[in-house]
Amino acid sequence: MDFSTLIQILDSTLRMATPLLLACLAGLFSERSGIFDIGLEAKMLISAFFSAAVAYETGSVWLGLLAGIGSSLVFAAIHGVASITFRGNQLISGVALNFLAAGMTVLIAQNWFQQGGRTPSLMGGARFEPLTLPFADSLAAVPIFGPLYAELLSGHSILVYVALLAVPASWWVLFRTRFGLRLRAVGENPAAVDTAGVSVVALRYSAVAIAGLLCGIAGAYMSTGLGAGFVKDMTAGRGYIALAALIFAKWRPWYALSACLLFGLLQALALRTDVVARIFPFEMPVQLLDSLPYILTVVILAGFVGKAIPPRAGGTPYVKER
Repeated sequence: MDFSTLIQILDSTLRMATPLLLACLAGLFSERSGIFDIGLEAKMLISAFFSAAVAYETGSVWLGLLAGIGSSLVFAAIHGVASITFRGNQLISGVALNFLAAGMTVLIAQNWFQQGGRTPSLMGGARFEPLTLPFADSLAAVPIFGPLYAELLSGHSILVYVALLAVPASWWVLFRTRFGLRLRAVGENPAAVDTAGVSVVALRYSAVAIAGLLCGIAGAYMSTGLGAGFVKDMTAGRGYIALAALIFAKWRPWYALSACLLFGLLQALALRTDVVARIFPFEMPVQLLDSLPYILTVVILAGFVGKAIPPRAGGTPYVKER
């Protein structure tokens, strides 16, 4: 494999890992507060649809982004009301949202656009355009560093950089702020937090809202940055892969970045069958390559669930003692 091909694969890895990373960080905030969120897939899917639909109708990708975030926050609020206010089963609530989003997006898309459950293709200002980082063109000729900077780091949409910056930001919020300390505490021992006079309900709703925001950005990126419109079930299980990456990362932001890059690499390799053919001495079916991220998801869930210790109060509704 030559250096330019490696750069291309790593570039695709970064693009593919972006929605996974945003969804993984969303799950990180939610589960650190004690709310398990199986509905990451739903929030990404509903955001992907409304982002593409509004961007197409208005011609503004930024209005599409706001619409996607708004729809994701609505789904996050539904999950919060079911899980926090009514103390319902968090897993069932998330699965219900996944079914709702899968059917609702196709139904509305068909009603609005009559294109088989998809939106029209986005062009111009309705999509996030690649950004060229400073000095990328002038440094491109520099050996090794030039291609890494000009072709790998530069040339992505703004949401890719938002996702990368969200990793240190999440670490700082969770481990260096009072809010983060309280959020982690409420996922471990909500009774102690309540005794200290801090609202458990407010903290958990805040975490669910942050998860909705991040999933909204992830979904918007998929339909207006990574793709050029919405298609049926375009998230393709990425919400579940993000949950597997979260478990693999043991609920830590920097480990989450590594896990999502691993999944992104597998997805990038699935798109480059010519490279895979040169790596392996035998012919690998395309179907197997496409299924590798999902196989790894099952392996991680089967092998690491017992070893990775989730927040102790995760999945358990808090009932205030009187």
